[in-house]
Amino acid sequence: MAPLAIAASMAWLGPGRVASEVIVVCRGGVIERVEAGQRASEVEGDVLRVDGCLLPAGADRHVHVGLGDPVAMLRRGIAAVRDLAWPPDRIFPLADASEAPGFDGPLIRAAGSMLTAPGGYPTHASWAPAGTGLEVAVPEQALEAVDGLAARGAAAIKVSLNAEAGPTPSDGVLAAICDAAHSHELPVTVHAQGPGEVLRALGAGVDELAHTPWTERLSDEAIEAAAGRMRWVSTLDIHGFGSNSPALRVAVDNLARFHRAGGDVRYGTDLGNGPIPPGIHTRELRLLREAGMATEEVLQALVRAPIEVGAPADLVALGDSPLGDLGTFDDIRLVVRSGDVIVRR
Repeated sequence: MAPLAIAASMAWLGPGRVASEVIVVCRGGVIERVEAGQRASEVEGDVLRVDGCLLPAGADRHVHVGLGDPVAMLRRGIAAVRDLAWPPDRIFPLADASEAPGFDGPLIRAAGSMLTAPGGYPTHASWAPAGTGLEVAVPEQALEAVDGLAARGAAAIKVSLNAEAGPTPSDGVLAAICDAAHSHELPVTVHAQGPGEVLRALGAGVDELAHTPWTERLSDEAIEAAAGRMRWVSTLDIHGFGSNSPALRVAVDNLARFHRAGGDVRYGTDLGNGPIPPGIHTRELRLLREAGMATEEVLQALVRAPIEVGAPADLVALGDSPLGDLGTFDDIRLVVRSGDVIVRR
């Protein structure tokens, strides 16, 4: 397999690593070589020249692929996604297909069905096809459900604690889900909506919140506990779609305090929920900055891995450095996925 060599006038390789005149060589879907201070004229063979800023492609940790356009996601700089609730017979074959060469879209990892109580969210949600929600009433059913999803290749186990849209699993069932998932070395991610649901997730040992909490302002004690035990996926813009809603203000405040307490924040958009554009969503990035994250922290939350030997050969190039203005993500000049050039402008 012929390598792909990219020469960039500058690159953001990872936190604290900005370099000039960078050469990145990709082969077999991974980065084979990274060198700084070397001009393209000094490299043998064909070289793809980038005049702007090279950086890792993005990863969206919360999407619903069936409600979006995978082709558009990739062309706008998202090379990997995690689907957090879709019927298993639809999403797992698509996730398998996304690993094959030539797949026109991002790499897909999936949770499959969202576990919920009988009659709970999203079993009656208009956006959710049959099978998006899987009802579990007792711990034994929870164990069976987790085992089944793990056998299908689930990347995470998602649970609905949406008390505003119906019943939620009991504390015993929630604990059983966490124990079963952890026995398979799978993280548990939760949709927590309604007073007290984040605290329930904390008590059960949940690893992640699929959304920044927005239905209540969490206490400082809860924020501190969450920062020490779990990570949060941002999904901020779904609360306003460009407007400054009360729910957005609560979410930004919660996320700001979570970040200050040392919490792990990851970029995610809940693509498919309203008019969120596919690909890297500049407003989501700016909301993370508004929540107090430094620009390099925002970039770290966005990307899947730094530019280094052995990392996925998933890259984007922008017209200018995002360290000065995150708006440069609206000027994507190059997209590379698994060492293949997808977009070149």
